[in-house]
Amino acid sequence: MSAHTHATRVAHTPVQQAALLVGAVFLLVGVLGFIPGITTNYDTMQFASHESGAQLFGIFQVSILHNLVHLLFGVAGLAMSRTASGARTFLLVGGAIYLVLWLYGLLVGHTSEANFIPLNTADDWLHFVLGIGMIAMGALLTRRTAPTSRRM
Repeated sequence: MSAHTHATRVAHTPVQQAALLVGAVFLLVGVLGFIPGITTNYDTMQFASHESGAQLFGIFQVSILHNLVHLLFGVAGLAMSRTASGARTFLLVGGAIYLVLWLYGLLVGHTSEANFIPLNTADDWLHFVLGIGMIAMGALLTRRTAPTSRRM
């Protein structure tokens, strides 16, 4: 009798698939933020400052720090998508972080020294959509349905 090991493919839950997708998108966005042309005004990019003139797709203000945060968020999403509970935590906590960033962007002036990330209006509203979307996925994709009772 020979022992063969077969690689089995583990079926991921919907919440794991969502976290994996969100993590992959964050990784992609983090990489794209370092590519001249995709990021306009690349030569004006700073490490962390509201004066960084670089814009991903010519819309979203970025800096080296901003891109690194996207990369770290992506790695966290991929790592935490390995389990359903980790994926849910990534989506819920990550979504909450993005809602805090949205509020931060609204409250801190875009030309303020406190805007070190940096953020512009497009970033602010993208963070709002990401926060709501991630929390919704984390909550809805792990929602348990109540068992149905049969009447006789």
